[in-house]
Amino acid sequence: MAFVFLFSLIFILTGASVINAGYGPPSPGFYPSTKFRSLTFNRCFKTLWGPSHQSINNNALDIWLDSSSGSGFKSTRPFRSGYFGASIKLQPGYTAGVITAFYLSNNEAHPGFHDEVDIEFLGTTFGKPYTLQTNVYIRGSGDGTIIGREMKFHLWFDPTQNFHHYAILWSPRDIIFFVDDVPIRRYPRKSAITFPLRPMWLYGSIWDASSWATEDGKYKADYRYQPFVGRFTNFRAGGCSAYSSPRCRPVTASPGRSGGLSKRQYMTMKWVQRNHMVYHYCMDNKRDHSLTPECWN
Repeated sequence: MAFVFLFSLIFILTGASVINAGYGPPSPGFYPSTKFRSLTFNRCFKTLWGPSHQSINNNALDIWLDSSSGSGFKSTRPFRSGYFGASIKLQPGYTAGVITAFYLSNNEAHPGFHDEVDIEFLGTTFGKPYTLQTNVYIRGSGDGTIIGREMKFHLWFDPTQNFHHYAILWSPRDIIFFVDDVPIRRYPRKSAITFPLRPMWLYGSIWDASSWATEDGKYKADYRYQPFVGRFTNFRAGGCSAYSSPRCRPVTASPGRSGGLSKRQYMTMKWVQRNHMVYHYCMDNKRDHSLTPECWN
């Protein structure tokens, strides 16, 4: 009888999680994207590579990958903190091996010893969802021997059907990742050696990562389905550029003066992680966690 009760309780708890996962997250109560101005692509960004694989129309940018090239863009100025967002729509169908990315980096300023904060969409095969990967690299952990800090999610919507807003808020105290103003991950600063502090530029790109992107490289990019297109619009940003006065105050993620997530935002983030997170590097027993001390501090 006790076993039946225990089984019923487990079913209720896990069943509720599965049922709730079919709906969107609870409201975070605060919408940071509305607090920052829109950016004009031609004024605030420049083509980094693949100029023939870009198209701009009314501040909407398409970039694409085919067998000859991918494409990328970069902000015209570096930042030392801020909010960085864009509305993105992904290509449906077979996109295995293809990465569509929106990220901060200083790899050109510090080659071989750079910092990076990533939002990456990992391409997929027919009938399977995209994986949204968030990642943080610090002082060369993305160079040579890779030490990633990945958290991965399957979203509560189909990112190929409509534009959705994805953002990174980087302050001296933490990094917060947002999807449609819903916080999905907070990476706090626990020490200077585990947190990016040097100025970074904002980037976007689409490229072939067949060696690892889809199920650890099991499925490769198939150029019978080219071109693979990533669509970007509604660029929004605000914060302290590398050239700002030292008095420039970092932007915040919430209505409170503390700058951290509100209780309501935190609860919404935990809902997303409970129902939609599919990988957390700190929970991977195959990893050497002496290389990621923030997991235990």
